[in-house]
Amino acid sequence: MRNRRTQSGVMLLEALLGILIFSIGILALLGMQAAAMRYTIDAKYRSEASFLADEIIGVMWGDPANLANYETANCPSTPRCNQWLARVQSRLPNATGANAPTIVVDAANNRQVTVTVRWQIPGEASASPSSHVAVAQIFRATD
Repeated sequence: MRNRRTQSGVMLLEALLGILIFSIGILALLGMQAAAMRYTIDAKYRSEASFLADEIIGVMWGDPANLANYETANCPSTPRCNQWLARVQSRLPNATGANAPTIVVDAANNRQVTVTVRWQIPGEASASPSSHVAVAQIFRATD
């Protein structure tokens, strides 16, 4: 009879230990799911930024005589560039103000164009903004 009394709580202890291990596994699974969602969202914004940068470079390829009109300071007064700015701001979060896209045209350096698209993922205000930089050289048929 004495052996039976000393082992009467072992099954309960095993059950509690099993629940603890199962709970830790579920929490790890939830953490992995959250990380996967964060990386998926980041990849979406990166591909969108790449598409938008390539889009404005394509527009500039179609209008090589007016490259200066696409620079950051002149962009709002150029209709196609202004439309592009609006698309960037609507598709990427917090792509305004200090995170606004920039376009630099270096005519002295073989008409090199540098497009920088920046955005800030919501909820990560303390982190530095993400960015995508695309560089192209745009020539006219007469160059």
